[in-house]
Amino acid sequence: MDPHLIEQIAVAAGMGLIGAVVFAAIGLVSGTDETTTLAPLTLLTVLLGVPPAGVFTFFLAGAVAKHMTHAVPTALLGIPGDTMAMPLLQDANLLRKLGVPHIALRKMVSGAIIAAFVAVPLAVLFAVMLAPFGAFITKTAPWIFLAAAILIAYFSAGRWASVALLVPFVVVILALQSLTAKYDVKLSISYFLGIAIGPLIADLFTVLSPAGRQRMSRDNVRKFNLAPDVKGWSGYFPNPFKVLDRSQTRWTLSTALVSSATFVFSPVAMTVVLGEIVGSRIKHAYHRLTTVLSARNGVTEATYIAEALIPLIAFGLPLSPVAAGPAAPLFNAPPRFTVDSATGQTHNLHNLMNHWEFLGYGMLAVILAAVVSYPFAMNYARRAALFVSRKVSHEAIIATFVGLIIVISVWEGQLLGLLVILTMGLMGGLLSRIFGFNTGVQFMGYYTAVLSVPALVKLL
Repeated sequence: MDPHLIEQIAVAAGMGLIGAVVFAAIGLVSGTDETTTLAPLTLLTVLLGVPPAGVFTFFLAGAVAKHMTHAVPTALLGIPGDTMAMPLLQDANLLRKLGVPHIALRKMVSGAIIAAFVAVPLAVLFAVMLAPFGAFITKTAPWIFLAAAILIAYFSAGRWASVALLVPFVVVILALQSLTAKYDVKLSISYFLGIAIGPLIADLFTVLSPAGRQRMSRDNVRKFNLAPDVKGWSGYFPNPFKVLDRSQTRWTLSTALVSSATFVFSPVAMTVVLGEIVGSRIKHAYHRLTTVLSARNGVTEATYIAEALIPLIAFGLPLSPVAAGPAAPLFNAPPRFTVDSATGQTHNLHNLMNHWEFLGYGMLAVILAAVVSYPFAMNYARRAALFVSRKVSHEAIIATFVGLIIVISVWEGQLLGLLVILTMGLMGGLLSRIFGFNTGVQFMGYYTAVLSVPALVKLL
């Protein structure tokens, strides 16, 4: 075997293992948004010069691992592990009230691992089918980004408010670009990071305000009740096909198939809609709850994988909410990965890896995430949830990411980079909280500013 290939596989396996371990741990911490955590750390791997296969495997293993362990706080503590866990919360809470949170957790995690193994080959297949249209898509990129921004905005929580807010949001980005250009500073990563940590910056500014601090203050410490754990299998690695019954397996595979073929719609919306379809077909209440949970958590995995892989493999352009958000460093992370604002030409993983490499390293990432996250969540979830809720400081985790982002922004644009992050983050965070103008729409707004607006100006 080629020594270079062996070295490449070893680097990819090592980075995938790091991604799986890191994000399996982060998934245990409630409220850790994917964009705020997955995107900056993936960007760091790009800027550190990790080979393309290593960057890709790190990202995908991290995403898959996180969407398994995010089920732990959701099922056991009744608080969402991240944004994608929100649609799972109601059914998980009902099972907690029935005294079987461990059953909810096992169904969710087993649905996720099955869907992940199905989603990677299907997403690659659909991407290969769309690839012949890549040249046309690249040529018309400015208009496609504009249409995609409007479409994604409409299907977000803000609906028409999000569509309307695209205009002032784009204008602010153009104004900041003009300001930094006067000082010969060209920024891209700082805009991306500002949008990614928008809710966090909005919270930090809120705490500085006496009125905001009063709204956020609590009279007592939040309490959680953890049910005793009951292990229903022997050995360390349970069989997910035995944890789910045949009906639940069929629904998980069916919904994973559907979500693996879509890459434009909101991942949260896909999770809600497909879960509702599954729930409407099952009459027995308990079986409905457990089946919907397994299918929905499978959809969170499959949608994330498809929305990252299909645009990356087929076009090299971030034409989905996941691609424009958490997976954005795979597309655009200057100076290594770029999307040319004038022509729509790309130099990123799309150009540096072929279809078979995406399939092979994608399956490697899923295997590593499954080996790390699945048995851990199934065997040690209760102890892990207890440790995180008692010992882990959320403030320390937030401070870690704030420090990382400050370093990257100062590296790219010195003081101007930091000011752009603060401006974009504060505006984006407030718009997200008040109007439902979420980070996925904001990222599409950024690409509209750098791609679509110059084309519109040229046309007019």
